[in-house]
Amino acid sequence: MPAPHLQSYKDRATKHSNPAARALLQCMDAKKSNLAVSVDVTTTKDFFDIIEAVAPHVCLIKTHVDILEDWNPGVTTRLQHLSREHNFLIFEDRKFADIGNTVALQYSSGLYKISSWAHIVNAHPVPGPSIITGLASVGMKLHEERGLLLLAEMSTKGALTTGNYTVDAVRMARAHRDFVIGFIAQHRMEGVGLSGTDNVVGEDFLILAPGVGLDSKGDTMGQQYRTPTEVVTRCGCDVIIVGRGIIGTGRDVDAEKVKEQARRYQAAGWEAYEKRIVTNQL
Repeated sequence: MPAPHLQSYKDRATKHSNPAARALLQCMDAKKSNLAVSVDVTTTKDFFDIIEAVAPHVCLIKTHVDILEDWNPGVTTRLQHLSREHNFLIFEDRKFADIGNTVALQYSSGLYKISSWAHIVNAHPVPGPSIITGLASVGMKLHEERGLLLLAEMSTKGALTTGNYTVDAVRMARAHRDFVIGFIAQHRMEGVGLSGTDNVVGEDFLILAPGVGLDSKGDTMGQQYRTPTEVVTRCGCDVIIVGRGIIGTGRDVDAEKVKEQARRYQAAGWEAYEKRIVTNQL
């Protein structure tokens, strides 16, 4: 059996036990898109102008709802409607990083009630396994498409997510495969932190890679960009996360330009994926 990333998204979807992972892979196959767009803007007008422009071209919309200055509960209601209408999943990039009890409350309660609308969330593994059990105590009870990504690697210069940090993140995920569906990372994680007693039968962690760009290699704040070919074909990542390469500054949105860039990244990401699959079949 080929490694998971050398199999098609469609085939992998049939084998996943987690509903959120299965739904994401099915969406990717149906829309021929492995593109996630990061909608990091501060007004709901720009937020929805961007989402409506990119929706036909993405498998995932990545949000930071806490930066919306005019947020109201109707935002997530409308977001869920667009998710169903255009067949994409919602990823709230919350990066939980506290003890289990606290993250369970942050996930389920408060102003945003994230668990009620976000299919996927993420967390830093710094607090240890309790952060997973805390989030899972909410997400697993909903009996809906909910899953967790751990931050195993980051795309910024000087990031501390290397070495033993990454190894421990993978080990934690491997012990909680019912809820942890993958990683924010730059490479595949198969074999990382593996011991002789680990059961890895059926293991297929999704890799979502930030820091993807077609025209830029970085910014003034330490972000580093790689092309879809580098990320998907060579490093085996599953989803490319693109922000400014598509939305620009995120202000005074030109919907046609955003659509054009979304189509461009969708095509580049899918071509990189097809090259990976074809190479395996030769």
